Amino acid sequence: QVQLVESGGGLVQAGGSLRLSCAASERIFSNYHMGWFREAPGQEREFVTVISWSGGRTLYADSVKGRFTISRDNDENTVFLQMNSLKPEDTAVYSCAASREFTGNYFRYDYWGQGTQVTVSS
Repeated sequence: QVQLVESGGGLVQAGGSLRLSCAASERIFSNYHMGWFREAPGQEREFVTVISWSGGRTLYADSVKGRFTISRDNDENTVFLQMNSLKPEDTAVYSCAASREFTGNYFRYDYWGQGTQVTVSS
C-alpha cells in the first residue's frame, strides 16, 4: 500500500512563505502524477496544482498561479509545494495525492496523504 506523508505546514503571516513536502513510501513517481489539494473548514476540497510524472507539465488553480510552485524529485520520491506571498484565504489543510491521470479532479486520485495544516494570519 502506497503511503504519502506531508510535512512543512505551520503558521505564517500574510506575505510569508512555506514549503510543503510530500514523501511517498515507495517508488511510485515513475508512474503517477502528483497533485496538491486543500480544504478549508466548511468548504469543499479545492484543487491547487498538479505535476506530471516526469515533471514536464504543471497546472495551477487560478487562485495560486504566480504564487505557488510545484516540483518533484523522483530520486527522493518527494513532491514539493513552494508557497509564496501567502494570503489568509490560503489557510487550509493541504494534502498531496497521486493519480495516473494528469487532472485536477480529485475523484481521479488513487492515493492521499493525511494532510498538513497551513494557517496564514492577517
